[in-house]
Amino acid sequence: MLFRQLFDQTSGTYSYLLASRRGGEALIIDPVLEKVDRYLALVKELDLHLVKAVDTHMHADHITGLGALRDKTHCITVMGEQTKADVVSMRLSDGDRLTIEGLSLDVIYTPGHTDDSYSFIMPDRVFTGDTLLIRGTGRTDFQNGDPRAQYESIFGRLLKLPEATLVYPAHDYKGDTVSTIGEEKAFNPRLQVKSVDEYVALMNNLKLANPKMMDVAIPANMKVGLHQEEVARRGWAVNAAEALRLVGKSDIALIDLREKRERERHGIIPGSLHVPYPSLQENISSGGTLHELARSTSKRLLFYCAFGERSAMAVQAAQDAGLASACHIQGGIDAWKKAAGPLTH
Repeated sequence: MLFRQLFDQTSGTYSYLLASRRGGEALIIDPVLEKVDRYLALVKELDLHLVKAVDTHMHADHITGLGALRDKTHCITVMGEQTKADVVSMRLSDGDRLTIEGLSLDVIYTPGHTDDSYSFIMPDRVFTGDTLLIRGTGRTDFQNGDPRAQYESIFGRLLKLPEATLVYPAHDYKGDTVSTIGEEKAFNPRLQVKSVDEYVALMNNLKLANPKMMDVAIPANMKVGLHQEEVARRGWAVNAAEALRLVGKSDIALIDLREKRERERHGIIPGSLHVPYPSLQENISSGGTLHELARSTSKRLLFYCAFGERSAMAVQAAQDAGLASACHIQGGIDAWKKAAGPLTH
């Protein structure tokens, strides 16, 4: 496995680049906007293809690199389902798996620092975001933080991992780079409490100053998405009600861009073809399946995904490839469900 820990000195943020091999798919966890060019240089040096960019939670001390990475690489942006960030094209929930070629991370919901905090587990390590830090824990006094929920996330979930499990947090301000579950159990001063009430009292009396960039970072991180309204203005979008009238017509090819697990969990619009988003480019290029489908049969390609982010990017790519009739379902399967559209499993 390729693994790189990258550091932003200004915000004390750690970002993590992972891939199973040189030349393969990669994902990055907790990227910082100002470091995007460095990440992309490293991706190129290691001959990787960045397919997913992930935030463990909505950060208050820096602006996320998710939007910039999506714009530069067309990668899938990922966060937990509770997030209020509009940049997210794949939303995970407790018990899901975050996968790329050759790697799989278990997804666990670990709220407390924020209400959208997640951790990601591999056999030998865990990426804890700001839930569990090295000799500390994430503050719980803003962004719907909850010390009682954090106690359960830490004591009820993270500390039950094997003691040799490596702990990689999203931040450190003392220069420490990695710990273990066993070390944190033994030496983390905030974990030496005897009860949840003692932990709550401890966290409620920290009296910390707000992060310096909080008033800038949180609004910016909520509004970095691809504006589906712009795609709609170009005539490349249909709303869910319009899609209901189109589905089943002989001149429409409905294309589902989601991953297999998303389809299994949330259902499929009847009659859909499955073309996972990472394979889109080869399919819409000359000689590709979707390219030939659109050109030889004059079918109109109607893309959809979970919330409309991936499908909006797919429409732009298809238009760039000369497939002028391509469009997408604005708001994705989420909007389709709200319109009472039929689903199969």
